[in-house]
Amino acid sequence: MEGKSLNLFGRLRQWTRNLKRDVIALYLAARDSRVPWYAKVVAGCVAAYALSPIDLIPDFIPILGYVDDIILVPLGIALAVRLIPPALMQEHRQKAAEFTARPTSRIGATIIIAIWIALGILLIFWLAKRFF
Repeated sequence: MEGKSLNLFGRLRQWTRNLKRDVIALYLAARDSRVPWYAKVVAGCVAAYALSPIDLIPDFIPILGYVDDIILVPLGIALAVRLIPPALMQEHRQKAAEFTARPTSRIGATIIIAIWIALGILLIFWLAKRFF
């Protein structure tokens, strides 16, 4: 039984490495002129969100905080990978494997901050309307 749990842990670790590599590959694909425009849009959005230092749903919120990390990001990656021609995706995966530092997305962080500010303003207006 212990061997199976170690094997499962090893597979999980490899899966997360592949996800990280694919995020960088999507970042590269979003900048490649050979990738179709619709695939660039999806790849760019997924990469911007995944590389953003700020989560849309903060991790400290019980259960919901990890939904984006565990479900939404992998589903977005899977969709983007399907939209990019396989030969191009393989090329970008090889380039991504050579990256030593993970890029960050300031644009993604800015968009998430803007969403939080807009939600805060809406909440203030709703509370003001309801209680004053």
